[in-house]
Amino acid sequence: MLRGAIAIFRRDFKKFLSNPFVMFITLAMPIMYLVIFGNAIGGSITGIPLGVVQEDPYIDYTPLFSEGLAALQAYHQPDKPAQFEVTVFSSEGIAQQALNDGTILAYVVFPSDIAPDRPVRLYVDSSEYTVPALIQAGVASVLVRLGAQNTLYIDNIYGTIDYMQFFGVGVIVLAIFMTTMMGGGIALIRDRELGIIEGYLVTPVKRSSIILGMIGSGTVRAFLAGFIIFIVDILIAGVIVRGLDSFLLVVVVLFMTSIGVTSLVVAVSSRFSNQQEYASTIAFFSLLLFMTSGAFYPVIGMPSWLRWITVINPEAYAVHALRSIILRAQGINVIGTDLIALLVFSAGAIMLGIITYRRTLE
Repeated sequence: MLRGAIAIFRRDFKKFLSNPFVMFITLAMPIMYLVIFGNAIGGSITGIPLGVVQEDPYIDYTPLFSEGLAALQAYHQPDKPAQFEVTVFSSEGIAQQALNDGTILAYVVFPSDIAPDRPVRLYVDSSEYTVPALIQAGVASVLVRLGAQNTLYIDNIYGTIDYMQFFGVGVIVLAIFMTTMMGGGIALIRDRELGIIEGYLVTPVKRSSIILGMIGSGTVRAFLAGFIIFIVDILIAGVIVRGLDSFLLVVVVLFMTSIGVTSLVVAVSSRFSNQQEYASTIAFFSLLLFMTSGAFYPVIGMPSWLRWITVINPEAYAVHALRSIILRAQGINVIGTDLIALLVFSAGAIMLGIITYRRTLE
């Protein structure tokens, strides 16, 4: 019995050693988890974009405003960079518009006189995780340091949003990626192993039609998965869709994300001949894209070198667009950049999928 076990062990271990790519991914994944996951989750949140404005009407800035502005600009935790990136606005209307557009995450309104019964007003984008609490604590601390007797009035403009709602929106994008990865890429490789792809080639169907059909089928599956999780978020997480316009925008974002991710998976799967290599590679992509999308933790809390990945990460644009629609009830004027980015990514991924898979078929 021992000799047989040793023989099986030697065969199986030699098979593992014969595939250096899988060996590399096996060793690299824990390192990637340490570097990517460790930096993307729980990082120090600094440089929060904060607006400051003097209450209308006024002629000159009050001492409270001037001292408060200087204190907010200098406010920081020990051994950390400045907590806030402060912008001075000339009116409350402009500050409010900047908050609605996402340019800033909060703004402080100092009263036009120094009477202690006049509150300092703080308006906060409450759709982010952790950031609203940091803003409130920072502004309150500054007022205490200045010895101001004014009360602090806080307005969470999107209401109270818990972590389940914050994270639930990100899970929609994860569902799209996981469905495409498992039901799309692995299925394509299995079809190649079983000779089904070669069977397509003896039919009069064009190669481009075969590829577009695969992308179309994968897109529908991914869209249905994302839509189901969207409904689950409404029923379990308690997210609210405010109106038909918002619902239709969610559908558009889900569809564009689905077609782009499916095309990317088709392009990636065409480079592999077995499921083991593909699964190892796609696990790396899943870690890199999802962890840097802002689904788990605010992007502003990531180090600058990791934050740059979000610029080319389509999942980051999808998560931002869905949060803007679902949690903030914002429209096309805010998510326009996200839609353009998803459109460019989808078009590029479709072309890449067609080119790479056509080469594989030939």
